[in-house]
Parts: sequence; structure tokens; C-alpha cells
Amino acid sequence: MTEVREFTLPDLGEGLTEAVIVQWLVEVGEVVAVDQPVVEVETAKAMVEVPCPYGGVVTARFGEAGAEVPVGAPLVTVAVGAVPDELGGNGTGGGPAVVPQPPAPSGPEAERAATADSGSGNVLVGYGTSESTGRRRRILPAGPEAPAARPAAPALATADGPSRGAQGDNARATAVISPLVRRIAREHGLDLRAIRGTGRDGLILRTDVESAIRTLGERQPATAGVPAGPARPTGTAPAPVPGEERIPLKGLRGAAAEKFSRSRREIPDATCWVDADATELLAARAAMNVPGAPKVSLLALLARICTAALARYPELNATIDTAAQEIVRLPAVHLGFAAQTDRGLVVPVVRDAQERTVEQLSAEMVRLTEAARAGKLSPAELSHGTFTLNNYGVFGVDGSTPILNHPEAAMLGVGRIAAKPWVHEGELAVRQVVQLSFTFDHRVCDGGTAGGFLRQVADCVERPALLLRSL
Repeated sequence: MTEVREFTLPDLGEGLTEAVIVQWLVEVGEVVAVDQPVVEVETAKAMVEVPCPYGGVVTARFGEAGAEVPVGAPLVTVAVGAVPDELGGNGTGGGPAVVPQPPAPSGPEAERAATADSGSGNVLVGYGTSESTGRRRRILPAGPEAPAARPAAPALATADGPSRGAQGDNARATAVISPLVRRIAREHGLDLRAIRGTGRDGLILRTDVESAIRTLGERQPATAGVPAGPARPTGTAPAPVPGEERIPLKGLRGAAAEKFSRSRREIPDATCWVDADATELLAARAAMNVPGAPKVSLLALLARICTAALARYPELNATIDTAAQEIVRLPAVHLGFAAQTDRGLVVPVVRDAQERTVEQLSAEMVRLTEAARAGKLSPAELSHGTFTLNNYGVFGVDGSTPILNHPEAAMLGVGRIAAKPWVHEGELAVRQVVQLSFTFDHRVCDGGTAGGFLRQVADCVERPALLLRSL
């Protein structure tokens, strides 16, 4: 028995409400196995390959590369039972094959293929691997890609009140699942009930709120007392400059821009710095990296120094609950570290860093860095950090005053290590010197605590044996 099932974009976790299609991994008419990735998408946090829980023949794809797809929107339809079980059903057969005109099977093989998805082992938030939720309908012939059916541009409701959606005004009043969307609407004084959502079942997306903000701005008169600029028709963009390039602030870059802006708006940060003699730290690393032993990175040593200093100054491993007006001190150190990739700056997170040895920290950082450069980090590996280590020395610079990784309260910056004249044991010598900077949220501590933390880090850099105290 053949059945066409629709696979929609699942909830990818961390409150993400939409994703951008990067590339399709299957073609229409291609046989897919259970849990085979069918599309690669980019969320605001990572690149993700989305596996399909059904096995069969792909009958349609929805959306082109570059299209933004909300959670719950259809991705593909799969004809379950249109191929023998060993090809599309159990996920253990050979590689996918192209079937231009899939036959309509009958008999035991078709019955087995019709229930092939029951063995799926891949689970993302929002869909599972047990009972099928597909709808029975006729099989669609393999053909051109099906266009994604989406409403047109979002619009504000009329003065008579918000338009009634498919589920009524009461359902639309709560058709928002993203805290970011709610916050943007609140900051601009928008009533979400007066916005038509373009997501599935009227879900209000960030793009809907931003469109409403633009529409509202076009309707409002210019602020009194502000000199008027050159007149141009209302609602039109400035004339493009010849040769200019416009890069959309969306996906990973857009999420980073939003986070940086929010950090600057909300956090009263301050920075202090100190120079330190890292000669002994480099010698300790060289002694650790004996032939045959796992390599220990300098970043891992600095991470271990950070966890030791945070154990002494736990008030810096914290965040601010602005709603409750409370400082929240966190029990575990989830250490983020900045990694530059072709897609931009990302901050992978080492979970429970305080419980790891230098060797374990080094191995985990290498794994996360490789995954980041390949675009394979999961949203969970990029979220819920409590403290960030930023090694900008790899860019050949000495110092920096970075923006805090909201909602964290502190960040240690490390500049390049360079040979410089230094007074060592009363004599002028050439030593390996590094500048350390510490940026902190002034709401969680005063300068004395911040200075004490930075001095502890610098002392461990200059005398690594001090770490033995915390072992």
C-alpha cells in the first residue's frame, strides 16, 4: 500500500522559529532511507542537516536554496511504499538511487514499505520515531519542485481590529513562540494581536514584526525639531550608490548582530588589563607535549586557568535576571571560546569545563573547532555558555575591548604572545609577554573583584605551578 507523507521543518530547539535552506541533499524522484538527511538548513545558531523520518520516494520539495522556512512548514513529501522495503524503508540498505517513474507496488513488499518509518532512530524536537502522523492521499508524480505556499507580505490589521485567522482571534493572540519576537514587538510598542503572521497556522515570525515596524514608521510623522533631510517619497529606500554591495543581516550573521546590539544596550561593561610574562607557561606546555602523548593546546591551558580563577571568584560565573532584578550565580562553568570560521565568528561551548583536565579541555576544544569550521555544530553546542575565553592574539593584535557574549557577565581576552624586553629577577631580559584583558558586567561585581580575578589569571600564566593549588 502506497501513502504520501508530508515532512515539515521540525523544531530545532533553543527557541528557533525558522531556518534558511542552504542546499537540498535529495532530488525529486530519489529514493530516501529512514533518517537520511534531505536538506541542509542554517538557523540563527548553526548549520543543520535535517533527517527525514520516512523512507520512500521524494515526490516534491518545498522551497529553493536561500528561502526562509518557518518551523512547521513542509519540506518534502515522500511516497512511502513506492519502493521495495530494502531500498527505502529500514535505513540499512544501499545508497539512494534515482527512480524517475516509481512503480505502484503491491503485495507484501508494499505493505512493509508503508510502515518503514517506524524504525527511525533520529529525533529532533518536534517529531519522533514512533507512530506515523502522515495523511493518506494519492501519490504525486515526480516532477518540478513544488513552490512553498506562503502568504504574501505581512500587514498590519485595519482600524476595525485584527483580521480573524484560521483559528480565530483568541488563537492568533498567542501565535508567537519566540521570546525574541515578543521582545522586539514590546520595544516598539506593537500589539501582536494586530499583526498577521505568515508562519504555519498564523505563527508570527520575526520578519512579520519587522515589517510591521517599518509600516508603522512610514505612517508616523517626522519628529518635531528634527531637521528634515532631502525629500524623497515615503516608504522608498535611498537611491543605491553605484558599485555598493548589500549583505543581508540574517542567519548566523544576523543573530550575532542582534546579540552584539543587545549586549551594548543592556550591559554596563568595563574592561581592565595587565601584561604578563608567559615564558613559563610556554615551557610548561612544551613539557606536557611529550612524544606519544595527546597534544595540549595553549588555549586549553588558559581555559584551565580560567576555571581555577572562577572557582576563587564564583560571582563572575553569573548572569542578570532583569525581570526579577537578581544576580544569578551559576553552579557550572560552561566555557565558550571564540572561533573564527568562513561563516563568521561563532562561540562553541565546553560543558562543565570545571570538571575537565587540561588534556580533556584540549580534546573537546579541537572537536568543537573542527565542527564549527565544517558548519556541523548543533544549536546546543553554541548555547548556554556562562563565561567566554577570547583569544584574539591569533589575529596578531595585542589588546581588545570585546563586547560581552550576552547574557554572560564576563570575558577574558588574550592577545598575542610576543618577545619583549622585561625585567625578570631584577635583570632586563627578553621574555614572552602577553596582554590579558578582562571585560565584565559592572552589575555583578566591583572593580576589586574584577582586578582580583585578572591578577589570579596573570599569576597562573607567569607561574603555572600555582594551578596545583586547585587540583
